[in-house]
Amino acid sequence: MKKSKVWLLAAMSVFSLGFSSCDEDEMPEPPDTSFYATKLGGEMKVADPLNSGQTVEQGFLNLRTVVINTVTTIATNEGGKYDALQPYFTVLLTEVGAGQTTGLNMLVMDFSEFLAEATGSKNFMYSGLSMSAAHDPARNGRMTGKINNADYDLFIQAVVEGAAQAGITSADVVGPVGELLESVRAPIVQR
Repeated sequence: MKKSKVWLLAAMSVFSLGFSSCDEDEMPEPPDTSFYATKLGGEMKVADPLNSGQTVEQGFLNLRTVVINTVTTIATNEGGKYDALQPYFTVLLTEVGAGQTTGLNMLVMDFSEFLAEATGSKNFMYSGLSMSAAHDPARNGRMTGKINNADYDLFIQAVVEGAAQAGITSADVVGPVGELLESVRAPIVQR
């Protein structure tokens, strides 16, 4: 009996020593339940269609595709549907028309990172101007005028159209993105 108590005590000591030496880093992380992970594709790496031989997170790719589609939809302005938005993009459209895409790339990345962070991405952070500063011509020379509510509504419509072009039409995805855009209406709409 004495031997079994010694073995039991020794086994418990080894077990508790082993358990106490586990790092918190070794503990599994809880599953990511963010909108970014559950609705947009999350961190799963996929081939990046814009950068041959590179990968990108599926969630970020989906958001970037919507942003590119939105900007393209506004720029091409088929049927004059987005005439009211054209003046806000004068600087950008002039640059792109001259073959210069630096501003376009910056806009796409900034807006994509903003959406990624706002939807729960762990690996993308928006580091651009505040929404108020970004949309104020006095603080951002790329803006040519202050936005009103009607034009912001039209912009949201362009985002929905850009999402549809990317095959994203589900209300459980488009709805929350619309809510996100509504949440920043106040600092963006300045007239």
